[in-house]
Amino acid sequence: MLASDYPFADAMWTMLVFFLWIAWFMLLFRVFGDIFRRHDIGGGSKTLWTIFVILLPFLGVFVYLIANNDGMTQRTVSDMQKQQAQMDDYVRSVASSSSPAAEIEKAQALLDSGAISQSEYEALKAKAIAT
Repeated sequence: MLASDYPFADAMWTMLVFFLWIAWFMLLFRVFGDIFRRHDIGGGSKTLWTIFVILLPFLGVFVYLIANNDGMTQRTVSDMQKQQAQMDDYVRSVASSSSPAAEIEKAQALLDSGAISQSEYEALKAKAIAT
């Protein structure tokens, strides 16, 4: 197939259709995901929404978006805040919160108790000063 057999307008139309097709499936999966992650409705309501979206896809998706836009937004924001809080907790748990002075003090206590040698103390002290 030569490029002259497929004009520029046809290529642009194909890209637009392909883009809209992908956007539609993204929207459809987002609606299905929101239906099933909801805790404020029961299984019967979830089933009815699912049947509505499957039998009348365009109408079902658009009606769901109009009827539940605020709820979808609140659930998404809530999930993001929970994920951020989990990430912050994880970072706090693995991050070193002690200062170099505190690390040198701990090393000195270990040296005084005989748990480490003078050379190990010097190495820990150098490491604490370097950070």
